[in-house]
Amino acid sequence: MLACKRSLTGSVVSALRVLRSNQVVVSGQGHRCLSTQTDGETRIATILKEKFPLASSLKVVDISGGCGAMYEIHIESSEFKGKRTVQQHQLVNQALKDEIQGMHGLRIFTEVPKH
Repeated sequence: MLACKRSLTGSVVSALRVLRSNQVVVSGQGHRCLSTQTDGETRIATILKEKFPLASSLKVVDISGGCGAMYEIHIESSEFKGKRTVQQHQLVNQALKDEIQGMHGLRIFTEVPKH
């Protein structure tokens, strides 16, 4: 299990703003601005793009302040059509089974394209 070197206090967590899918700004003393994806975000996005080639939208954000302990994933794919939400999440979990072993937590949001 990964642990952050610096803990996120409530004020720092509330200061977290997702500006774009590849830009996260954390304001607060001792924190830095990240203008590109972290290695973990890139690795997870690559795996999901390979596993879900029909995905019309994919966003991976390290919500642990950049230490890789917790991620939030938003993925929209026609490959989820006809599957219940729990089944969609199981597919994502299966795709990331090796990466999940080193995480503290994972938030998954799946959706089927409306068109």
